[in-house]
Amino acid sequence: MLKATIRVRMSLHDAHYGGNLVDGARILQLFGDVATELLIRHDGDEGLFRAYDSVEFLAPVYAGDFIEATGEIVEVGNTSRKMVFEAKKVIAARPDISDSAAEVLEEPIVVCRASGTCVVPKEKQRYKKEG
Repeated sequence: MLKATIRVRMSLHDAHYGGNLVDGARILQLFGDVATELLIRHDGDEGLFRAYDSVEFLAPVYAGDFIEATGEIVEVGNTSRKMVFEAKKVIAARPDISDSAAEVLEEPIVVCRASGTCVVPKEKQRYKKEG
């Protein structure tokens, strides 16, 4: 089905806890942005995020890390769009080396997985889908 990906660098502004640890809610915000793009591509409307079915935080994210968030529509109802999401750390900050050091990871680290449902009211759906 339809997929979308964004890549964002986490800043010191995103760090919420000691050691420049980023709040998990920031990753959910990225998933919301991916969902919005998916809905615009699929329906021509931003729609609304109704609910997450599951969220798993799997690894820490720090200021300076680059996170790649991907989402995919996996099921389409009359107004509902079931989606799955995954966020991976693709570049890691390395403050242990210096305050500006970072490295590209050979193997990205999955930091979060989630699934959820978005809704686009029938009257706001602009693209006719054939089933």
